[in-house]
This record gives sequence, C-alpha cells and structure tokens, in this order.
Amino acid sequence: MFEQWHTLDTMTAAFQASLLDLDAELGLGPLDGAVHRTHLAHGAWIDLGQGWLSGADALFERLAERVPWRAERRRMYDKVVEVPRLLKFYDEGETLPDPVLAEARRALDAYYGPELGEPFRTAGLCFYRDGRDSVAWHGDTIGRGSTEDTMVAIISVGSPRSLLLRPRGGGPSIRRDLGHGDLIVMGGSCQRTWEHAVPKTTRPAGPRISIQFRPRGVR
Repeated sequence: MFEQWHTLDTMTAAFQASLLDLDAELGLGPLDGAVHRTHLAHGAWIDLGQGWLSGADALFERLAERVPWRAERRRMYDKVVEVPRLLKFYDEGETLPDPVLAEARRALDAYYGPELGEPFRTAGLCFYRDGRDSVAWHGDTIGRGSTEDTMVAIISVGSPRSLLLRPRGGGPSIRRDLGHGDLIVMGGSCQRTWEHAVPKTTRPAGPRISIQFRPRGVR
C-alpha cells in the first residue's frame, strides 16, 4: 500500500448544507427509541437513526479542513491504482479529530455495549469528494469480523450518498441514502454474511464523510 498526504483546496465547494441543519446546534440525539432495526437474512441486522447528529453540516466542514487526509495507492494485479476516496484511520488511544466524535463513541458504547459485549475502539474516516469516489463490495472481514458476530457503527456527514447492502455471493440489494448526521449500525453476522458498497454515480453528488467506529480487531 502506498500513501501520500493530500490537501483539500476547493474540494468542499460543491457541498450544499441541509436546510434543516443550517441553524441546528451540533449535538447528539437519543438512541433509545430513535434507531430502527431491520433484520436481514443469516443472522445479520442493521439499525438506522436518521439525523442522529444534529448540526452535522458544521462537523463536515470541520473534518474536511482539519483531518490529515491521505490519498492512497494500492497494487491491483500488475498495476498501482489510486484508491477512489481519501482516508484517515484513528487507532486505539489516538485523539479523535473533533470532541463530538468522542462523545458519539461514548453514546454508542453505552447503548450497544450490553449487546456487543465490548466497546468501540477505533475510528476510520472516509472522504467521498464527489460521485466518482466509491468503495467496492466488501465486508469488514480483516480480523475477527470474518469469524465472529460484531458491529460497525457509521455516522455520515455531508451530502447523502447511497450505501448498498447485499447477501454475500450476490442477491437483491438494500439501499440506504446516508448523510447530514445519519447513523447506521451493521450488526450480528452482517460483516461475514453480507457485503456493503458505496457505488460511483453519474448523478450530481456533493462531498460526504463517513466515520466508522469498530471494536478491537475488526477492520
């Protein structure tokens, strides 16, 4: 894997704030009674909390400017290709780039800890600059996610993008459009029996940042 530092310059120029979020104070809503679970096949499930993070557009602007984003290049067969998104990973013990992310992780631990049996430890951030940025079908199966039930909690800020889920091996997909402070939690066997993706789109798409909280040993 090859990495390089990346400066944003005018990358957020196309971002359009939500009219519902313009004057909202940055903060977290409740989880109890506000997230809605959908049971999938093979013991997988997803929880969705729309607009869980209020004032999310302000957080998007802060993260876009302050996070030391990296543009990565990876070897694919006989070529080295650019990863179609910017990345930053915060390992255990590293200070998160905004206090509200630490607050969000504590809230997720308090709500999901009894079911998960452990806290969320790491945070991975992805910057989707426009519709050309994407992530291919995959599950978070590096580490324990390949053999154990686990959870991955994702907060989306910025313009909505489609997150697709499908059974591993193929099948009809499920679509959720996420942005402006939405929360999705993938749990149960989801990482090993289902796959998820953010596909490229030719439709106008503003920038989006996703923040993924994971337990120890799950990537």
